[in-house]
Order: sequence, then C-alpha cells, then structure tokens
Amino acid sequence: MRILHVLDHSLPLHSGYSFRTRAIVKAQQARGYDIACLTGARHPASEPDPEEIDGITFYRTPAPRPAASPLREWREIGALSRRLDALVEQWKPDQLHVHSPVLNALAALRVARKRRLPLLYEIRAFWEDAAVGNGTGSEGSAKYRVTRALETWAARRADAVAVICEGLRGDLIARGIAPEKILISPNGVDMNMFGNPLKADAAFARGLGLADSEVVGFIGSFYDYEGLDDLIAAMPRLVAARPKAQLLLVGGGPMEAELRAQAAASPAADRIHFTGRVGHHEVERYYALIDVLAYPRKAMRLTELVTPLKPLEAMAQRKLVAASDVGGHRELIEDGVTGTLFPAGDPDAIADALARLFADRSEWERRRETARRFVERDRNWSSNISRYTPAYQKLTGKAL
Repeated sequence: MRILHVLDHSLPLHSGYSFRTRAIVKAQQARGYDIACLTGARHPASEPDPEEIDGITFYRTPAPRPAASPLREWREIGALSRRLDALVEQWKPDQLHVHSPVLNALAALRVARKRRLPLLYEIRAFWEDAAVGNGTGSEGSAKYRVTRALETWAARRADAVAVICEGLRGDLIARGIAPEKILISPNGVDMNMFGNPLKADAAFARGLGLADSEVVGFIGSFYDYEGLDDLIAAMPRLVAARPKAQLLLVGGGPMEAELRAQAAASPAADRIHFTGRVGHHEVERYYALIDVLAYPRKAMRLTELVTPLKPLEAMAQRKLVAASDVGGHRELIEDGVTGTLFPAGDPDAIADALARLFADRSEWERRRETARRFVERDRNWSSNISRYTPAYQKLTGKAL
C-alpha cells in the first residue's frame, strides 16, 4: 500500500500538527506501508526537494507569486494541485490522505478526480474556527461563512473523512455529512518518544529557580485560546495557599509579549518563569521538573470541538493534569480519575483546584498510573493508526 499524505507543513518545523503527522507516518511505516508526504505552499521553502527527515520523505510545493487574499489562497491551491499532480504521476500512490486545512482538500480533490484516486480528508480543526482562535478571524464574518461552506463542500466530496474527536464528527453530521463516511482517529502519543519519562534534574531545577518547589507548568504554544492569562492571574491566590508554588511556562507564540508583561506586573512575578521556545529533544527535561501540567483553555467553538494533544503527552509522562472543562478536554480527561477539571475562564477556580491537588497527594500515584494506562490503551499511535485501515481497504480495494 502506497499512501501519499498531503500536508500544510511538516518537520523540521515544530508544532502539534507536525508531531501528529510524524506519529502517523512512523506508525504506518512500522506496519510496512510505503509512505511519502507533500507539503503545501505555506511550508517555508527548503532544500533539497525531496527532503528526508527522521526517515520520512517530504516533497515540497514551490510558493506562488505573492498576492492579497483571496487571490493568495487561490494561487496556493493551484500551486499545490500542480505539484501533487506531477508527484502522483511520478510516485504512483494507491491512496491520497489529505490533511486540513481545507485549501489542501480543494487542491487534492482536483487531482483525485483526474487520476481516479481515492481521497481521505482528515480534519484536525475547522479552518474557520482555528482562525478565530488564532486571532486572525472573527466568528460570523463573511470570510468565516465562506470558509465554513468550503469545508462542508470538501467533506461531502471526499471519499472518506477522518476527524480527531467526537466534537468534530458531531458538527459534520449536523452539516449533513453521512455518519458512515466519518471515522475518528484521535490524537495519540508516540510512546517511543514520551513513554519513558526522565527523572528531575536537581541542578537544572536550581538553575531555573525551581528548587524545593511545587511546580505548575505549561508546555506548548502561547495562543490566546490557551488561557494562559487566566493561569497567570491565578498565581497570587495559589501562592497565598501554597507558598512553594511556582509557574513554569515553556514555549512561545503570539501572546508571549502580553503574557510576560502581565506576569511582570503580578504580585507573584517572582514565581512565574518563562523559558522561551525549547528544542523538541529538550522538552522531556522540562516535563521532569513539573508536578502538575495546567491547560486553562478558554471556552469557544475551537476548544469545545477539538481535543488537544499536550494533555495526552503529559499523561504519558506520568504527570498530573489539570484543565478547564471545555468540550475538548472533557473527551480526554475524567475529572478525579485521570485528571482535574475546573471552570473555564475563572482564575480563582484554577488556583483553588491546583491548591487542592498540592494539599492532598494521597491519590497522585493512582491517578498517574490510571492516566498512563488510558494513553497506552486508547491513545497510543502504534494502535491508533489501525482506525484508518478499514477506510483504506474499502477505498482502494486492497487488503492491508
């Protein structure tokens, strides 16, 4: 079975999108599938083309001439469609596996029909909602409505649709997409990467100002929807209840400058630490220093519908998880069993939930082990990819 994945971007860029792609492809390679990947015009230009990274072959799409929106998007669709058509002629795939955003689906549908190839469209988040979450769009605007219509159009015309969670599946069914053509391939963890957590490095902790502390942490991208402003706002109340409490924020993103300014003005400023972005190979060292990983996402369509990846990585690392009670988190976390849920958008509730966790450690080990077993059983990429197999078999007519 030769599967060609069509992507927005990929390694060597570090993002949840890139890491999910890597996990899917490595697991499929381990099962003996022949895999190649093609990135769209939004991936930064890189040489050589093709480029091999971590045993995965990535083909690239040249960027078209610059233009203002929506001509820019139209040119990107055309550029990807032409590159994909040439690559199909060269590489001869059995199956196209196209990943969101919808621009990729629009480009690939042209080629799939021309070449009579089956197309599975995987939606990780609706593009219109991601734009709202990233601050580049507004819900209900003309652009939002057009993008939503294109997403629905593409899902109807794909031969099969994969989504990462029940929230997205339910939304597509409400749009009229046939339930039987939708499969769920949830976010998972590569246990080879996250399954063997490191021990905390005392010297490393001292260097960061975290010695003899109760450490709350966040590792990821600093977008507004992540609710890190609420977490920072919770720190004075948490420190009042737990004098050893410290907050470690690992990563960066659009909100970094605002968050740093907020932290500097906080009465708990000396308890809030920013590391900036760190290399993926260093992430486990930071996980090892953190007692509780906090995910205070704000309540909005994006967070209600989409499940994040980071809480699963934390569970695999045997870390306690505390998160807001948005829909995406409720799909992953059972309150009081695999993690702690608190009301979204409420700094006092965040502080109180974290304080209670630190005040009673009697259930920590049981919860860590329960969460770890959940990831191993239900969210392990080595088994998760089997969910694609029935769709591939049905679409290609080939046994896998």
